[in-house]
Amino acid sequence: MIVIIDYGLGNLASVKNALDKLGIKNKISSDFSVIKKAQALILPGVGAAGQGMKNLKSMGLDRVIIEEIEKGKPFLGICLGMQLLFEKSEEDNVNCLGILKGQVKRFKRMRKIPQIGWNQVEIKQKSNLFSGISDNNYFYFVNSFYCLPKDKKVIAGVTSYGENFASIVAKDNVLGVQFHPEKSGKIGFKLLRNFMNYYVKGKYVS
Repeated sequence: MIVIIDYGLGNLASVKNALDKLGIKNKISSDFSVIKKAQALILPGVGAAGQGMKNLKSMGLDRVIIEEIEKGKPFLGICLGMQLLFEKSEEDNVNCLGILKGQVKRFKRMRKIPQIGWNQVEIKQKSNLFSGISDNNYFYFVNSFYCLPKDKKVIAGVTSYGENFASIVAKDNVLGVQFHPEKSGKIGFKLLRNFMNYYVKGKYVS
């Protein structure tokens, strides 16, 4: 069972629909007991970092997420859900979960903001996560901010939008993607399947 964390923000239904189509058992919930029993967690996100953290804290979900990640539970952050993994965001000047060292920065106004549409991801790590996914494949983005990790070793994918930025981060049981795999067609579904097989089951199953 994968639990999609409901914190009042995010594309919950579209993530659930994608997992349903893949035949992956899942549930949308903010219930602590359900989250703690889950095999893996997904934190989606569409909205502002300030509101996202406010919601997580008011519901006590920030503490639960940190505890479950520290226990080694597989975790996937999508879009804002990836950004909230870091220490601080320039959006609303808010402190985030601090799971990963680094900050979230706003794109410089050399390009249209937000970035909306398809863009390439250059793979930077060798991992079963990318099994069946070729380098420089296109994924669907909607973002005005980007993550700047302190530890460059966690950067698993890079995308260019006026400047290069980390579009995938991976460290131990934690995975974050700046794009929306649930809106990225077959290649996005492949990434979700790989997350299930590699992170949750612990080995890749074709």
